[in-house]
Amino acid sequence: MEKHFLLTVFENLYVAFGPQNWWPSESDFETVIGAILTQSVSWSNVEKAIDNLKKENLLSPQSLSKIDDERLHALIRSTRFYKQKGERLKNFCRYLVENYEGNIYKLFDKDIFELRRELLSLKGLGKETVDSIILYAAKKPIFVVDAYTKRIFSRLGVVDENLDYQALQEIFMQNLPHDTSLFNEYHALIVKLGKDVCKTKPKCEICPLNNFCKYYISKNKF
Repeated sequence: MEKHFLLTVFENLYVAFGPQNWWPSESDFETVIGAILTQSVSWSNVEKAIDNLKKENLLSPQSLSKIDDERLHALIRSTRFYKQKGERLKNFCRYLVENYEGNIYKLFDKDIFELRRELLSLKGLGKETVDSIILYAAKKPIFVVDAYTKRIFSRLGVVDENLDYQALQEIFMQNLPHDTSLFNEYHALIVKLGKDVCKTKPKCEICPLNNFCKYYISKNKF
């Protein structure tokens, strides 16, 4: 896949939707909590949970590392699978407190690949969650791949729908400048397109990529 293609897709999405201002949070630690809670649920449900934690003054590594399970589950119930997510939150916060004195920036000071390996070693943190933490909270250039990415680019006919996470991520990493702002905005725009237009039942007639991609793909082989 050519660099020009990926950059032009980005430009078309940016013109259509404008800046998405992700990740919406008041701190980098809050971004981490949001990344863990947002798995398999809408962002509005995550906001409810984070607001509950804020109201109880619990949005800190120290507080979440020792909170009672039932209390935590009640506060994050809106996020679905709240027992699993509660365990993941506490595991992460305990790890942060025990190894980095609760200072998230001591963790983030690591090289991007070392940081990724370390985060992936924590129970319950998958590639998409870890990469979201690295991009949006640690502010390091790694491209986040999600179900929308695979859906959109496979429908465009430029990747195989069975491509795994790592292979799809490498396409973006190898063909785009390693720029945190670009990766941030690109991923957010893909999410916007996937949620509002390229749904399970797509609205191709209003897709900002429709005409461009038909023309480009007809002239190029991938």
